[in-house]
Amino acid sequence: MTATNACLWFDGRAEEAAQLYVSLFPNSSIDEVVRAPGDYHAGEAGSVLAVRFNLSGVPYLGLNGGPDFKFSEAVSFQIDCADQAEVDHYWEGLVAGGGEHGRCGWLKDRFGLSWQVNPREMNKYIGGPNPEGAARAMAAMMKMEKLVVAELRAAYEGS
Repeated sequence: MTATNACLWFDGRAEEAAQLYVSLFPNSSIDEVVRAPGDYHAGEAGSVLAVRFNLSGVPYLGLNGGPDFKFSEAVSFQIDCADQAEVDHYWEGLVAGGGEHGRCGWLKDRFGLSWQVNPREMNKYIGGPNPEGAARAMAAMMKMEKLVVAELRAAYEGS
């Protein structure tokens, strides 16, 4: 079976990014650091060319390709969080060191990569069987940066 994985283009910071990501996600590792065998357009011989890493068993490649391409919100990674503690862990870890808070659970890390940090319980409120409650929960979510489960629940329940 053919497998796919994401290749993330960095401007010289692939190893730093991989180190951050594996520090936040359980069962993650940096599997290989590939050094450039010679000078190339984005680096010198011996510099980090690519980093193979996995986050909770999902493989990624970080490529130091230079400044030509930037991340955009058109591609983001979703984190399905079991509870508020996980939301807080990933949110704070990913915005640390220069990341940006977005709206509705979105953020950018310090490398410009977009993430959606979503509590699993959110689906119960946004897509719940009570249309009025779901609309209130959706309205509450639209005002948030980091998603707060207790506030989504309270909006859904009308309390």
